[in-house]
Amino acid sequence: MTNDRTDEMTDPLFDVTAAPKPARNLPEYTVSELSHALKRTVEGAYERVRVRGEVSKITRHSSGHIYFALKDADAVLDSVVWRSTVRRLRFLPEEGLEIIATGKLTTWEKSSKYQLVVDAIEPAGAGALMALLDQRKKTLAAEGLFDPARKKPLPFLPDVIGVITSPTGAVIRDILHRLADRFPRHVLLWPVKVQGEEAAAQIAAAIEGFNRLTPGGVVPRPDLLIVARGGGSIEDLWPFNEEIVVRAAAASAIPLISAIGHETDTTLIDFAADRRAPTPTAAAEMAVPVRRDLALRLSDIGNRLRSRLSRRLDECRTALIAAGRGLRHPGELIERAYERLGDLEDSLRRSLLMGVERRWRAYGDIAARLRPTQLQRDIRDRSAGLDKLVRRLSPALNRALGDAMRRLTAATKLLSSLSYERVLDRGYALVHVQETGKIVTRARLLGEPGQALVIQFYDDLVPVSLRGGGRRRKPRSSEPGGNQGELL
Repeated sequence: MTNDRTDEMTDPLFDVTAAPKPARNLPEYTVSELSHALKRTVEGAYERVRVRGEVSKITRHSSGHIYFALKDADAVLDSVVWRSTVRRLRFLPEEGLEIIATGKLTTWEKSSKYQLVVDAIEPAGAGALMALLDQRKKTLAAEGLFDPARKKPLPFLPDVIGVITSPTGAVIRDILHRLADRFPRHVLLWPVKVQGEEAAAQIAAAIEGFNRLTPGGVVPRPDLLIVARGGGSIEDLWPFNEEIVVRAAAASAIPLISAIGHETDTTLIDFAADRRAPTPTAAAEMAVPVRRDLALRLSDIGNRLRSRLSRRLDECRTALIAAGRGLRHPGELIERAYERLGDLEDSLRRSLLMGVERRWRAYGDIAARLRPTQLQRDIRDRSAGLDKLVRRLSPALNRALGDAMRRLTAATKLLSSLSYERVLDRGYALVHVQETGKIVTRARLLGEPGQALVIQFYDDLVPVSLRGGGRRRKPRSSEPGGNQGELL
Protein backbone atom coordinates (compact mmCIF):
# COMPACT_ATOMS: atom_id res chain seq x y z
CA MET A 1 0.00 0.00 0.00
CA THR A 2 2.87 2.23 0.66
CA ASN A 3 4.16 1.86 -2.88
CA ASP A 4 0.74 2.45 -4.43
CA ARG A 5 0.30 5.61 -2.44
CA THR A 6 3.74 6.71 -3.34
CA ASP A 7 2.89 6.22 -7.01
CA GLU A 8 -0.27 8.31 -6.65
CA MET A 9 1.57 11.16 -5.03
CA THR A 10 4.18 11.13 -7.79
CA ASP A 11 1.56 11.18 -10.60
CA PRO A 12 1.56 14.63 -12.20
CA LEU A 13 -2.28 14.67 -12.26
CA PHE A 14 -2.25 14.86 -8.50
CA ASP A 15 0.84 16.93 -8.07
CA VAL A 16 -0.40 20.40 -7.36
CA THR A 17 3.08 21.79 -7.57
CA ALA A 18 3.69 20.44 -11.01
CA ALA A 19 3.58 23.03 -13.93
CA PRO A 20 0.76 22.55 -16.53
CA LYS A 21 1.80 21.33 -19.88
CA PRO A 22 1.21 23.81 -22.80
CA ALA A 23 -1.86 23.21 -25.03
CA ARG A 24 -0.17 22.73 -28.34
CA ASN A 25 -3.53 22.64 -30.34
CA LEU A 26 -4.78 26.26 -29.51
CA PRO A 27 -4.15 28.91 -32.21
CA GLU A 28 -2.07 31.91 -31.36
CA TYR A 29 -3.32 35.45 -32.13
CA THR A 30 -1.79 38.84 -32.06
CA VAL A 31 -3.76 41.58 -30.34
CA SER A 32 -4.68 43.13 -33.68
CA GLU A 33 -5.74 39.81 -35.15
CA LEU A 34 -7.97 39.09 -32.18
CA SER A 35 -9.48 42.60 -32.29
CA HIS A 36 -10.24 42.24 -36.00
CA ALA A 37 -11.75 38.81 -35.41
CA LEU A 38 -13.96 40.14 -32.64
CA LYS A 39 -15.03 43.06 -34.88
CA ARG A 40 -16.02 40.68 -37.69
CA THR A 41 -17.88 38.45 -35.28
CA VAL A 42 -19.83 41.30 -33.63
CA GLU A 43 -20.66 43.04 -36.91
CA GLY A 44 -21.62 39.73 -38.51
CA ALA A 45 -23.87 38.64 -35.66
CA TYR A 46 -25.42 42.12 -35.10
CA GLU A 47 -25.32 43.58 -38.59
CA ARG A 48 -28.70 45.38 -38.11
CA VAL A 49 -30.30 45.92 -34.69
CA ARG A 50 -32.99 48.04 -33.07
CA VAL A 51 -32.21 49.17 -29.54
CA ARG A 52 -34.57 50.90 -27.13
CA GLY A 53 -33.21 53.10 -24.38
CA GLU A 54 -32.97 56.55 -22.80
CA VAL A 55 -30.61 59.12 -24.29
CA SER A 56 -27.89 60.45 -21.98
CA LYS A 57 -24.47 62.09 -22.16
CA ILE A 58 -25.24 63.60 -25.55
CA THR A 59 -22.35 65.47 -27.23
CA ARG A 60 -22.48 67.32 -30.53
CA HIS A 61 -18.96 67.40 -31.92
CA SER A 62 -17.67 70.32 -33.97
CA SER A 63 -17.20 67.91 -36.89
CA GLY A 64 -20.97 67.38 -36.99
CA HIS A 65 -21.03 63.92 -35.40
CA ILE A 66 -23.35 63.26 -32.44
CA TYR A 67 -22.17 61.03 -29.60
CA PHE A 68 -24.52 59.79 -26.89
CA ALA A 69 -25.28 56.81 -24.69
CA LEU A 70 -28.36 54.59 -24.62
CA LYS A 71 -29.12 53.30 -21.16
CA ASP A 72 -31.68 51.34 -19.21
CA ALA A 73 -31.74 50.19 -15.60
CA ASP A 74 -28.87 47.68 -16.00
CA ALA A 75 -26.61 48.66 -18.89
CA VAL A 76 -25.19 51.46 -21.02
CA LEU A 77 -24.51 51.32 -24.77
CA ASP A 78 -22.30 53.94 -26.43
CA SER A 79 -23.76 55.23 -29.69
CA VAL A 80 -22.77 57.57 -32.49
CA VAL A 81 -24.52 59.28 -35.42
CA TRP A 82 -22.14 60.28 -38.20
CA ARG A 83 -22.43 63.75 -39.74
CA SER A 84 -23.60 62.37 -43.09
CA THR A 85 -26.50 60.65 -41.32
CA VAL A 86 -27.54 63.58 -39.12
CA ARG A 87 -29.04 65.44 -42.09
CA ARG A 88 -31.31 62.52 -42.94
CA LEU A 89 -32.73 61.89 -39.46
CA ARG A 90 -36.35 62.77 -38.81
CA PHE A 91 -35.65 63.04 -35.07
CA LEU A 92 -32.45 64.06 -33.37
CA PRO A 93 -31.56 62.59 -29.98
CA GLU A 94 -32.54 64.76 -27.02
CA GLU A 95 -31.28 64.37 -23.44
CA GLY A 96 -33.66 62.19 -21.41
CA LEU A 97 -35.76 61.15 -24.43
CA GLU A 98 -36.59 57.46 -24.79
CA ILE A 99 -35.91 56.38 -28.37
CA ILE A 100 -35.59 53.36 -30.60
CA ALA A 101 -32.25 53.54 -32.42
CA THR A 102 -31.62 51.46 -35.53
CA GLY A 103 -28.10 50.69 -36.75
CA LYS A 104 -25.24 48.22 -36.63
CA LEU A 105 -23.01 47.16 -33.75
CA THR A 106 -19.28 47.60 -34.19
CA THR A 107 -16.12 47.57 -32.08
CA TRP A 108 -13.32 50.05 -31.59
CA GLU A 109 -10.09 48.05 -31.69
CA LYS A 110 -7.80 50.56 -30.03
CA SER A 111 -9.76 50.67 -26.79
CA SER A 112 -11.51 47.29 -26.65
CA LYS A 113 -14.93 48.99 -26.81
CA TYR A 114 -18.05 48.48 -28.84
CA GLN A 115 -20.68 50.97 -29.91
CA LEU A 116 -23.86 51.32 -31.96
CA VAL A 117 -23.57 53.25 -35.23
CA VAL A 118 -27.06 54.76 -35.57
CA ASP A 119 -28.66 55.49 -38.96
CA ALA A 120 -32.30 55.96 -37.83
CA ILE A 121 -34.00 57.27 -34.70
CA GLU A 122 -37.64 57.28 -33.70
CA PRO A 123 -39.26 58.18 -30.39
CA ALA A 124 -40.37 55.22 -28.33
CA GLY A 125 -44.12 55.78 -28.66
CA ALA A 126 -46.43 58.80 -28.71
CA GLY A 127 -45.59 59.61 -25.11
CA ALA A 128 -41.98 60.22 -26.00
CA LEU A 129 -43.01 62.39 -28.95
CA MET A 130 -45.25 64.50 -26.74
CA ALA A 131 -42.46 64.87 -24.19
CA LEU A 132 -40.09 66.01 -26.94
CA LEU A 133 -42.73 68.36 -28.34
CA ASP A 134 -43.36 69.91 -24.94
CA GLN A 135 -39.65 70.37 -24.27
CA ARG A 136 -39.06 71.94 -27.69
CA LYS A 137 -42.06 74.22 -27.26
CA LYS A 138 -40.70 75.53 -23.95
CA THR A 139 -37.26 76.12 -25.45
CA LEU A 140 -38.56 78.05 -28.46
CA ALA A 141 -41.03 80.01 -26.34
CA ALA A 142 -38.19 81.05 -24.04
CA GLU A 143 -36.43 82.55 -27.08
CA GLY A 144 -39.50 84.70 -27.77
CA LEU A 145 -40.46 83.04 -31.07
CA PHE A 146 -44.08 82.72 -29.92
CA ASP A 147 -44.38 86.26 -28.52
CA PRO A 148 -47.68 87.87 -29.65
CA ALA A 149 -45.85 91.18 -30.12
CA ARG A 150 -43.90 89.62 -33.02
CA LYS A 151 -47.04 88.71 -34.95
CA LYS A 152 -47.86 90.83 -38.01
CA PRO A 153 -51.37 91.83 -39.12
CA LEU A 154 -52.72 90.14 -42.24
CA PRO A 155 -53.29 92.33 -45.32
CA PHE A 156 -56.95 93.17 -45.91
CA LEU A 157 -56.89 92.16 -49.59
CA PRO A 158 -53.57 90.61 -50.74
CA ASP A 159 -52.80 90.82 -54.46
CA VAL A 160 -50.59 87.68 -54.44
CA ILE A 161 -50.90 84.70 -52.07
CA GLY A 162 -48.10 82.16 -51.71
CA VAL A 163 -49.16 78.60 -50.77
CA ILE A 164 -46.69 76.04 -49.42
CA THR A 165 -48.11 72.53 -49.58
CA SER A 166 -48.12 69.33 -51.60
CA PRO A 167 -49.06 69.92 -55.24
CA THR A 168 -50.99 66.65 -55.50
CA GLY A 169 -53.16 66.66 -52.39
CA ALA A 170 -56.69 67.90 -51.85
CA VAL A 171 -55.41 70.82 -49.76
CA ILE A 172 -54.37 73.03 -52.69
CA ARG A 173 -57.66 72.31 -54.50
CA ASP A 174 -59.67 73.28 -51.42
CA ILE A 175 -57.73 76.54 -51.02
CA LEU A 176 -58.07 77.50 -54.69
CA HIS A 177 -61.77 76.65 -54.71
CA ARG A 178 -62.44 78.70 -51.58
CA LEU A 179 -60.48 81.70 -52.90
CA ALA A 180 -62.41 81.55 -56.18
CA ASP A 181 -65.72 81.60 -54.27
CA ARG A 182 -64.79 84.52 -52.01
CA PHE A 183 -62.40 86.79 -53.91
CA PRO A 184 -60.17 85.36 -56.71
CA ARG A 185 -56.49 86.25 -56.22
CA HIS A 186 -53.17 85.49 -57.89
CA VAL A 187 -51.84 82.30 -56.20
CA LEU A 188 -48.23 81.04 -56.30
CA LEU A 189 -47.70 77.40 -55.27
CA TRP A 190 -44.35 76.26 -53.86
CA PRO A 191 -44.58 72.46 -53.96
CA VAL A 192 -43.04 70.62 -50.99
CA LYS A 193 -43.25 67.30 -49.24
CA VAL A 194 -45.47 67.55 -46.18
CA GLN A 195 -44.43 64.23 -44.64
CA GLY A 196 -41.19 62.30 -44.33
CA GLU A 197 -37.53 62.96 -43.72
CA GLU A 198 -37.09 65.72 -46.32
CA ALA A 199 -40.31 67.59 -45.53
CA ALA A 200 -39.00 69.96 -42.85
CA ALA A 201 -36.07 71.19 -44.92
CA GLN A 202 -38.28 71.76 -47.98
CA ILE A 203 -40.92 73.67 -46.01
CA ALA A 204 -38.33 75.94 -44.39
CA ALA A 205 -36.66 76.52 -47.77
CA ALA A 206 -40.03 77.45 -49.32
CA ILE A 207 -40.76 80.05 -46.62
CA GLU A 208 -37.29 81.57 -47.01
CA GLY A 209 -37.56 81.41 -50.82
CA PHE A 210 -40.81 83.38 -50.91
CA ASN A 211 -39.27 86.00 -48.61
CA ARG A 212 -36.25 86.37 -50.91
CA LEU A 213 -38.41 87.33 -53.90
CA THR A 214 -38.08 90.96 -54.97
CA PRO A 215 -41.25 93.11 -55.00
CA GLY A 216 -42.12 93.98 -58.58
CA GLY A 217 -39.88 91.24 -60.01
CA VAL A 218 -40.65 88.73 -62.74
CA VAL A 219 -42.10 86.41 -60.08
CA PRO A 220 -44.20 88.66 -57.81
CA ARG A 221 -43.48 88.59 -54.10
CA PRO A 222 -46.52 87.32 -52.16
CA ASP A 223 -48.34 89.63 -49.76
CA LEU A 224 -49.42 86.61 -47.67
CA LEU A 225 -48.18 83.04 -47.13
CA ILE A 226 -50.25 79.95 -46.30
CA VAL A 227 -48.48 76.80 -45.04
CA ALA A 228 -51.03 73.99 -45.26
CA ARG A 229 -51.42 70.25 -44.90
CA GLY A 230 -54.28 67.84 -44.26
CA GLY A 231 -54.78 65.81 -41.11
CA GLY A 232 -52.68 62.93 -39.88
CA SER A 233 -51.03 61.33 -36.89
CA ILE A 234 -48.50 63.12 -34.73
CA GLU A 235 -45.72 61.35 -36.62
CA ASP A 236 -47.15 62.51 -39.97
CA LEU A 237 -47.37 66.10 -38.78
CA TRP A 238 -43.94 66.06 -37.12
CA PRO A 239 -42.11 68.09 -39.85
CA PHE A 240 -44.15 71.11 -38.73
CA ASN A 241 -42.72 70.68 -35.21
CA GLU A 242 -39.11 70.84 -36.37
CA GLU A 243 -37.03 73.82 -35.25
CA ILE A 244 -35.96 74.70 -38.77
CA VAL A 245 -39.60 75.15 -39.84
CA VAL A 246 -40.62 77.05 -36.70
CA ARG A 247 -37.67 79.42 -36.97
CA ALA A 248 -38.34 80.06 -40.66
CA ALA A 249 -41.98 80.89 -39.92
CA ALA A 250 -41.03 83.24 -37.07
CA ALA A 251 -38.42 85.01 -39.24
CA SER A 252 -40.77 85.49 -42.23
CA ALA A 253 -41.22 89.16 -43.17
CA ILE A 254 -44.38 88.18 -45.08
CA PRO A 255 -47.46 87.56 -42.87
CA LEU A 256 -48.00 83.80 -42.56
CA ILE A 257 -51.05 81.63 -41.85
CA SER A 258 -50.51 78.06 -40.65
CA ALA A 259 -53.22 75.56 -41.58
CA ILE A 260 -51.91 72.18 -40.44
CA GLY A 261 -54.20 69.20 -39.97
CA HIS A 262 -57.70 69.39 -38.61
CA GLU A 263 -59.11 71.70 -35.97
CA THR A 264 -57.82 69.61 -33.04
CA ASP A 265 -54.29 69.21 -34.45
CA THR A 266 -51.68 71.59 -33.06
CA THR A 267 -48.06 71.92 -34.21
CA LEU A 268 -45.29 74.31 -33.20
CA ILE A 269 -45.56 76.30 -36.44
CA ASP A 270 -49.04 77.33 -35.28
CA PHE A 271 -47.47 79.27 -32.39
CA ALA A 272 -44.85 80.96 -34.59
CA ALA A 273 -47.26 81.88 -37.41
CA ASP A 274 -49.05 85.23 -37.47
CA ARG A 275 -52.43 83.46 -37.60
CA ARG A 276 -53.51 79.84 -37.11
CA ALA A 277 -56.33 78.40 -39.19
CA PRO A 278 -58.11 75.23 -38.02
CA THR A 279 -58.24 73.89 -41.60
CA PRO A 280 -56.77 74.83 -45.01
CA THR A 281 -60.22 76.00 -46.13
CA ALA A 282 -60.43 78.29 -43.11
CA ALA A 283 -57.02 79.70 -44.05
CA ALA A 284 -58.40 80.75 -47.44
CA GLU A 285 -61.33 82.41 -45.67
CA MET A 286 -58.91 84.35 -43.44
CA ALA A 287 -56.83 85.42 -46.43
CA VAL A 288 -59.51 87.33 -48.39
CA PRO A 289 -62.89 88.92 -47.67
CA VAL A 290 -66.09 88.09 -49.56
CA ARG A 291 -66.28 90.24 -52.69
CA ARG A 292 -70.08 90.31 -52.67
CA ASP A 293 -70.13 91.60 -49.08
CA LEU A 294 -67.60 94.31 -49.99
CA ALA A 295 -69.72 95.42 -52.94
CA LEU A 296 -72.82 95.66 -50.73
CA ARG A 297 -70.89 97.57 -48.11
CA LEU A 298 -69.53 100.03 -50.67
CA SER A 299 -73.00 100.51 -52.14
CA ASP A 300 -74.41 101.24 -48.69
CA ILE A 301 -71.62 103.74 -47.97
CA GLY A 302 -72.26 105.42 -51.33
CA ASN A 303 -75.99 105.70 -50.66
CA ARG A 304 -75.38 107.19 -47.22
CA LEU A 305 -72.87 109.65 -48.67
CA ARG A 306 -75.29 110.78 -51.37
CA SER A 307 -78.06 111.15 -48.81
CA ARG A 308 -75.90 113.27 -46.54
CA LEU A 309 -74.72 115.45 -49.42
CA SER A 310 -78.29 115.99 -50.60
CA ARG A 311 -79.40 116.87 -47.09
CA ARG A 312 -76.48 119.27 -46.70
CA LEU A 313 -77.24 120.95 -50.03
CA ASP A 314 -80.87 121.39 -49.01
CA GLU A 315 -79.76 122.96 -45.73
CA CYS A 316 -77.41 125.34 -47.55
CA ARG A 317 -80.13 126.23 -50.08
CA THR A 318 -82.60 126.96 -47.28
CA ALA A 319 -80.05 129.11 -45.46
CA LEU A 320 -79.29 131.02 -48.67
CA ILE A 321 -82.97 131.70 -49.31
CA ALA A 322 -83.41 132.88 -45.72
CA ALA A 323 -80.39 135.16 -46.06
CA GLY A 324 -81.74 136.51 -49.36
CA ARG A 325 -85.02 137.43 -47.74
CA GLY A 326 -83.15 139.55 -45.23
CA LEU A 327 -81.38 141.54 -47.96
CA ARG A 328 -82.84 144.79 -49.26
CA HIS A 329 -83.82 145.30 -52.89
CA PRO A 330 -81.04 146.97 -54.92
CA GLY A 331 -83.46 149.62 -56.15
CA GLU A 332 -84.30 150.53 -52.58
CA LEU A 333 -80.63 150.89 -51.75
CA ILE A 334 -80.12 153.17 -54.79
CA GLU A 335 -83.12 155.28 -53.87
CA ARG A 336 -81.81 155.73 -50.35
CA ALA A 337 -78.42 156.66 -51.72
CA TYR A 338 -80.06 159.30 -53.94
CA GLU A 339 -81.98 160.64 -50.96
CA ARG A 340 -78.84 160.82 -48.86
CA LEU A 341 -76.97 162.54 -51.68
CA GLY A 342 -79.77 165.13 -52.01
CA ASP A 343 -79.76 165.70 -48.28
CA LEU A 344 -75.99 166.22 -48.36
CA GLU A 345 -76.34 168.66 -51.26
CA ASP A 346 -79.02 170.70 -49.45
CA SER A 347 -77.01 170.64 -46.25
CA LEU A 348 -73.90 171.82 -48.08
CA ARG A 349 -75.75 174.66 -49.75
CA ARG A 350 -77.31 175.77 -46.46
CA SER A 351 -73.95 175.61 -44.76
CA LEU A 352 -72.35 177.74 -47.46
CA LEU A 353 -75.13 180.33 -47.31
CA MET A 354 -75.03 180.41 -43.54
CA GLY A 355 -71.28 180.83 -43.62
CA VAL A 356 -71.50 183.68 -46.12
CA GLU A 357 -74.21 185.29 -44.02
CA ARG A 358 -72.11 185.06 -40.87
CA ARG A 359 -69.19 186.59 -42.67
CA TRP A 360 -71.36 189.46 -43.90
CA ARG A 361 -72.61 190.16 -40.42
CA ALA A 362 -69.08 190.10 -39.10
CA TYR A 363 -67.99 192.49 -41.81
CA GLY A 364 -70.89 194.76 -40.94
CA ASP A 365 -69.88 194.87 -37.29
CA ILE A 366 -66.34 195.70 -38.20
CA ALA A 367 -67.42 198.33 -40.68
CA ALA A 368 -69.52 200.06 -38.04
CA ARG A 369 -66.45 200.55 -35.90
CA LEU A 370 -64.23 201.80 -38.71
CA ARG A 371 -64.13 205.14 -40.39
CA PRO A 372 -66.21 205.46 -43.51
CA THR A 373 -63.30 205.63 -45.89
CA GLN A 374 -61.44 202.78 -44.23
CA LEU A 375 -64.68 200.81 -43.95
CA GLN A 376 -65.37 201.23 -47.60
CA ARG A 377 -61.91 200.12 -48.54
CA ASP A 378 -62.14 197.09 -46.25
CA ILE A 379 -65.59 196.23 -47.54
CA ARG A 380 -64.38 196.54 -51.09
CA ASP A 381 -61.34 194.35 -50.41
CA ARG A 382 -63.38 191.82 -48.51
CA SER A 383 -66.04 191.74 -51.20
CA ALA A 384 -63.43 191.20 -53.88
CA GLY A 385 -61.90 188.33 -51.89
CA LEU A 386 -65.30 186.90 -51.20
CA ASP A 387 -66.22 187.06 -54.87
CA LYS A 388 -63.02 185.21 -55.78
CA LEU A 389 -63.75 182.57 -53.13
CA VAL A 390 -67.30 182.10 -54.43
CA ARG A 391 -66.07 181.81 -58.02
CA ARG A 392 -63.51 179.16 -57.00
CA LEU A 393 -65.85 177.25 -54.69
CA SER A 394 -68.78 176.89 -57.04
CA PRO A 395 -66.92 174.98 -59.85
CA ALA A 396 -65.21 172.73 -57.31
CA LEU A 397 -68.54 171.90 -55.71
CA ASN A 398 -70.11 171.22 -59.09
CA ARG A 399 -67.18 168.95 -60.07
CA ALA A 400 -67.40 166.99 -56.80
CA LEU A 401 -71.15 166.53 -57.19
CA GLY A 402 -70.68 165.49 -60.84
CA ASP A 403 -68.04 162.87 -59.96
CA ALA A 404 -70.24 161.46 -57.23
CA MET A 405 -73.20 161.26 -59.58
CA ARG A 406 -71.14 159.50 -62.27
CA ARG A 407 -69.84 156.90 -59.78
CA LEU A 408 -73.35 156.33 -58.47
CA THR A 409 -74.71 155.95 -62.02
CA ALA A 410 -71.96 153.42 -62.93
CA ALA A 411 -72.61 151.40 -59.77
CA THR A 412 -76.35 151.46 -60.50
CA LYS A 413 -75.78 150.17 -64.04
CA LEU A 414 -73.43 147.41 -62.80
CA LEU A 415 -75.89 146.36 -60.13
CA SER A 416 -78.71 146.37 -62.64
CA SER A 417 -76.72 144.25 -65.14
CA LEU A 418 -75.99 141.65 -62.47
CA SER A 419 -79.57 141.47 -61.22
CA TYR A 420 -81.58 138.37 -61.99
CA GLU A 421 -84.35 140.70 -63.17
CA ARG A 422 -82.32 141.40 -66.33
CA VAL A 423 -82.44 137.64 -66.99
CA LEU A 424 -86.20 137.70 -66.49
CA ASP A 425 -86.38 140.68 -68.85
CA ARG A 426 -84.93 138.47 -71.61
CA GLY A 427 -87.90 136.10 -71.42
CA TYR A 428 -86.94 133.74 -68.61
CA ALA A 429 -89.02 133.01 -65.51
CA LEU A 430 -88.54 131.60 -61.99
CA VAL A 431 -90.75 128.87 -60.51
CA HIS A 432 -91.39 129.09 -56.73
CA VAL A 433 -93.21 126.72 -54.39
CA GLN A 434 -96.06 128.94 -53.15
CA GLU A 435 -96.06 127.50 -49.64
CA THR A 436 -92.31 127.76 -48.88
CA GLY A 437 -91.08 130.26 -51.46
CA LYS A 438 -88.40 127.75 -52.45
CA ILE A 439 -87.12 128.06 -56.04
CA VAL A 440 -87.63 124.89 -58.13
CA THR A 441 -84.35 124.23 -60.00
CA ARG A 442 -84.96 120.63 -61.12
CA ALA A 443 -88.01 118.85 -62.50
CA ARG A 444 -87.53 116.04 -60.00
CA LEU A 445 -88.10 118.56 -57.17
CA LEU A 446 -91.72 119.09 -58.27
CA GLY A 447 -94.32 117.57 -55.99
CA GLU A 448 -97.57 115.77 -56.62
CA PRO A 449 -100.36 117.05 -58.94
CA GLY A 450 -102.17 119.99 -57.44
CA GLN A 451 -99.06 121.55 -55.89
CA ALA A 452 -99.36 125.37 -55.75
CA LEU A 453 -96.60 127.19 -57.62
CA VAL A 454 -95.79 130.82 -58.48
CA ILE A 455 -94.13 131.82 -61.77
CA GLN A 456 -92.18 135.07 -61.51
CA PHE A 457 -91.93 137.04 -64.79
CA TYR A 458 -90.10 140.30 -65.21
CA ASP A 459 -93.14 142.43 -64.59
CA ASP A 460 -95.45 140.26 -62.43
CA LEU A 461 -96.02 137.06 -60.36
CA VAL A 462 -98.50 134.49 -61.73
CA PRO A 463 -99.90 131.74 -59.39
CA VAL A 464 -100.36 128.32 -61.03
CA SER A 465 -100.93 124.70 -59.93
CA LEU A 466 -99.21 121.51 -61.05
CA ARG A 467 -101.26 119.09 -63.07
CA GLY A 468 -100.73 115.69 -64.73
CA GLY A 469 -97.61 113.70 -63.82
CA GLY A 470 -95.60 116.83 -63.00
CA ARG A 471 -92.23 115.45 -64.02
CA ARG A 472 -91.97 114.37 -67.64
CA ARG A 473 -89.17 112.94 -69.67
CA LYS A 474 -87.08 115.37 -71.64
CA PRO A 475 -88.29 115.38 -75.29
CA ARG A 476 -85.86 114.79 -78.06
CA SER A 477 -84.87 117.65 -80.27
CA SER A 478 -86.44 115.89 -83.27
CA GLU A 479 -89.88 115.58 -81.66
CA PRO A 480 -92.47 118.34 -81.97
CA GLY A 481 -91.98 120.87 -79.27
CA GLY A 482 -88.56 119.45 -78.58
CA ASN A 483 -87.06 122.83 -77.91
CA GLN A 484 -89.60 123.73 -75.25
CA GLY A 485 -90.79 121.36 -72.43
CA GLU A 486 -94.27 121.50 -70.96
CA LEU A 487 -94.41 122.45 -67.29
CA LEU A 488 -98.16 122.77 -66.58
